[in-house]
Amino acid sequence: MSNATITDKLFSIRYKCDEASHLAIKDQEVCARCTGKTCATICPAEVYEWEAAAKVNRVAYENCVECGTCRIACSSNNIEWRYPKGGYGITYRFG
Repeated sequence: MSNATITDKLFSIRYKCDEASHLAIKDQEVCARCTGKTCATICPAEVYEWEAAAKVNRVAYENCVECGTCRIACSSNNIEWRYPKGGYGITYRFG
């Protein structure tokens, strides 16, 4: 898998989805004021999507690879991030 793209590698993981998200935006108004939308651009799994018309940051937690990059990248500390409860979340096949 050495020549695989990020997208190819994302398809090699298994994710057992919980009904409740382990990710949340604390305050959508903070996202609306954010000029960089860093969470949306830095996430390798494209979990965050800014919808300008609705002024809402959508969270597709089902795609999350649990790397934690979003919580570090958000300069406003506006992402509530925790590991999924036991038995749920990501399982990597290739380490």
